Amino acid sequence: MIGTRKGLWLARRNGDGGGWQLAGPQLPMTEVYAVAVDTRGAPRLLAGTESPHFGPTLVTSDDLGNSWQEPDHAPIAFPADTGTALRRVWQIVPGPVSEPEVIYAGAQPSALFRSEDGGSNYELVRGLWDHPHRAEWFPGAGGQAVHTILPDPREPSRVLVGMSTGGVYRTVDGGSEWRPANSGIRAYFMPEDDYPEFGQCVHKMARNTSSPDRIYLQNHHGVYRSDDGADTWESIAEGLPADFGFPVGVDPVDPDTVYTFPLVADAHRFPPEGSCRIYRSRDAGRSWEGLGEGLPREGFWSAVMRDALCLDDADPAGVYFGSRSGEVYASSDRGESWTLVAEHLPDVLSLRAAVV
Repeated sequence: MIGTRKGLWLARRNGDGGGWQLAGPQLPMTEVYAVAVDTRGAPRLLAGTESPHFGPTLVTSDDLGNSWQEPDHAPIAFPADTGTALRRVWQIVPGPVSEPEVIYAGAQPSALFRSEDGGSNYELVRGLWDHPHRAEWFPGAGGQAVHTILPDPREPSRVLVGMSTGGVYRTVDGGSEWRPANSGIRAYFMPEDDYPEFGQCVHKMARNTSSPDRIYLQNHHGVYRSDDGADTWESIAEGLPADFGFPVGVDPVDPDTVYTFPLVADAHRFPPEGSCRIYRSRDAGRSWEGLGEGLPREGFWSAVMRDALCLDDADPAGVYFGSRSGEVYASSDRGESWTLVAEHLPDVLSLRAAVV
């Protein structure tokens, strides 16, 4: 699934290793910030869309994108007493396997919604919305949003969220109570404390489900790893050409293998020297290598956004990323070499891939 600023495209490849077939645009003239493939049962596709005329919503497809359904009523809506309205759906995440009907959605303004019917209806998670820190969260350049949701595959009551700007928050009781989990994450832009309890600008987090206490995080300047379920974080930025960027992705089989796409700095947001490179670590961030076979070596002044890098669930896992200049690349050998899947698309905002 390729979500862009002007609609959705679908790329398919048969298991015989042939080329990619691209279909679209679907849901034209909507911004598609969030896509998901739920493979816990019959495959269901989900997309968070934003129309300049009709506003934001969430649609589903049970026939791999041949048709899309939207409930008659708004599937995600803030209760009247909150005094606010949904601005955008930033994230859609299936719950753990033990809860096959649970879907989470992250929203702007910063909020978490939970569905217990496979993504047709959602309820606001009040514990996070009513958090006393809310008044001190503030929007980043992209807005104030929950854009990362990491359910714990071992225990459904434990969930991590990441937001811009506010940091990492964790619940261990199913969402009633939330505590910040930012120990060790620097927020250089905070005037009084570089390492505040909360207020960090998280860009993305990733977790390997086979090693759920190991979590990776790309911050607004800073790349981190936690080995204790977000109790503490340590920097793993050494060896990267820059500590700024948006996406981070972890191999679904090997929790030591992690990918990111560095940009020079927040004030530039270009790849170093205009060279398109995915950076990979195979030792949990202790060392990094730039991978570029098949990618533009120069003149690439684009970027990869927070949800535009993903891995599928194959073994070995395919790696994918899409750029703001409309290219999508795929690797079937853990990033050693890359193939162009699509080009000349609108700004790529979100990617998800799965074996179906």
